[in-house]
Amino acid sequence: MSVPDERAAECDFATRRDPRLRFLIPMVVAVAFLMEQLDSTIITTAIPDIATSLRATPVQMNLAVTTYVLALAIFIPVSGWFADRFGARRTFVAALAVFTLGSVACGAAWSLPMLVATRAVQGLGGAMMTPVGRLILLRSFPRRDLVKAMTYTTLPAILGPVAGPLLGGLITTYASWRWIFLVNVPFGLIGILLALRFVEDTRAEARTPFDVPGFLLVGTAVAMIQLALEAVGKPLVPTGAVVVLLAAATALLLAFGVHAPRVAHPAVDLRLFRHRSFAVGTLAGGLCRVGLNGAPFLLPLMLQVGFGLSPVASGSLTFVSSVGAIPVRVVAGRLLRWFGFRTVLGGSAVLGALAVAGFAALEPSTPRWILAGYILLFGLMRSTQFMTSNTLSYADLPAEELSRATSVGGVLQQLSVSFGVSTAAMVLGLLSRHGEALTVAGFHRAFLLTAVVPLLALPGFLLLKAEDGAQVSGHRVGTARASA
Repeated sequence: MSVPDERAAECDFATRRDPRLRFLIPMVVAVAFLMEQLDSTIITTAIPDIATSLRATPVQMNLAVTTYVLALAIFIPVSGWFADRFGARRTFVAALAVFTLGSVACGAAWSLPMLVATRAVQGLGGAMMTPVGRLILLRSFPRRDLVKAMTYTTLPAILGPVAGPLLGGLITTYASWRWIFLVNVPFGLIGILLALRFVEDTRAEARTPFDVPGFLLVGTAVAMIQLALEAVGKPLVPTGAVVVLLAAATALLLAFGVHAPRVAHPAVDLRLFRHRSFAVGTLAGGLCRVGLNGAPFLLPLMLQVGFGLSPVASGSLTFVSSVGAIPVRVVAGRLLRWFGFRTVLGGSAVLGALAVAGFAALEPSTPRWILAGYILLFGLMRSTQFMTSNTLSYADLPAEELSRATSVGGVLQQLSVSFGVSTAAMVLGLLSRHGEALTVAGFHRAFLLTAVVPLLALPGFLLLKAEDGAQVSGHRVGTARASA
């Protein structure tokens, strides 16, 4: 393409026609990303207070966390089709409206069932906001300006999980837990107004049919697995019902395995798993994340219910684990060059499991600085595993498969959070199934049992070969550390 043709093509982008949009569009998308990320973590430090207010137990409150994340996972695959069919701006505004209304309903909830239902509404809105926001950026910026635009919108992905527990603790201690959800309202309204004013309503030139049967098969199966995890250990739910749910979910997934090759655009493209790096990064990495994602649910409960700390003190300590993500972004590249994906993933899985188990050694009398230091260490291990497995997932994929892979990867990443919280709550529920009060010893046993899960991913990581992800990591077999 000649220079005049390139300039003419760039003029098709809104940010080239109106320079103000180079800042305004990323800001609108970033606000949506921040709300979605905050609401996945902000509730954790408020769980004991919400449980008391809604006459529920802290263990039951895991439903408010998992329902939101599960709704995100189930509806992410639908978002791209809606944007292509109805327009990116219209879909994005609708997502912001649904999320904002869901936030208002969460803040007004008077019972646990109502809070769970309204969290599902929030998750539906969040599932549409994030992928459609990325699509708006792709369609608003020329390729050479895209990296800078993405930088603005990746900051919320870092700040959201970091600020969530601390902000939740502050709001719960000095105001009311209901404001955890109501603070979304002004941001949602501002986002809607800015999107209507400045975002173009672009649509795909070619519309692809949506795989409704595949979506129903996978979505129903995932929901059944989630219900089975929630039901384990509940005295009113017989073991037979859990077995039936898991068997039905397995049958639905097998049915989808038969259905997917027969359609041109399946809801989940199983052909992606033919790439070893993607399969290991998403499946083995996802299993490891399930174990590591249980700890952030257990930790605030142990600090408040077991150690007697206030929500703001608990949030301040939990906040430290997310700080570990910042130095890992600098160190991870060197670790991969020195050791490669196989060693880093296997090593971080083992160290992560040991870090989860190590929470069992903490006591109410443990000095705060030791608590903070250990939580930071856990955050380093967790972030190393997450970042490395996410990078591996897309390291060897052809460019034409990246779009489908990010959708599938995003779903599995959200499921690892939902299943991780449910698994931790299931273990905690089994340890106190006869109605006993939660004790420090009970939390210690829950951490020890949860620590086993990351180790189950090790056989998957051992399937990796030296060349897997080598173009991204820069690792070469036999190279000395110094030469790297």
